[in-house]
Amino acid sequence: MHARDVMNKRVTAATPRAIGRDLALQMLSGMYSGLPVVDTHNHVLGVVTEFDLLKAVQDGKDLQTVKAEEIMGKPAVCVEEDDFIESVIAKMTTHNIVRVPVIRDGKLVGVISRADILSRMIEPEFVSIFGGEQREEER
Repeated sequence: MHARDVMNKRVTAATPRAIGRDLALQMLSGMYSGLPVVDTHNHVLGVVTEFDLLKAVQDGKDLQTVKAEEIMGKPAVCVEEDDFIESVIAKMTTHNIVRVPVIRDGKLVGVISRADILSRMIEPEFVSIFGGEQREEER
């Protein structure tokens, strides 16, 4: 299995000029723990995480004015879309990250989270019960 087989192809990314408040709102509304930061050609410049926002607040920075480029982690840990999933897992565990941008020719094409990998590697052992009956497709 390769990164392209697991990645989410619908990606929300920030520009370097995005302000902290907007980054926080995007993370809260979209259930993201971090956002890639890209240039005008979709090259990944870094990643802003919830932790980066908290650190900015702790450092006395105003979320109304601080920019993504000022607080993002860089260089971003990225994987290529052709990387084997074992390599993706190794990068995630080595760097202790929740999600990783996926690139092709240096440009952002997707994102993989730990949950994406786990959901592809396991068979669920749960069933849905509706009105006391198991749904047919899940028996």
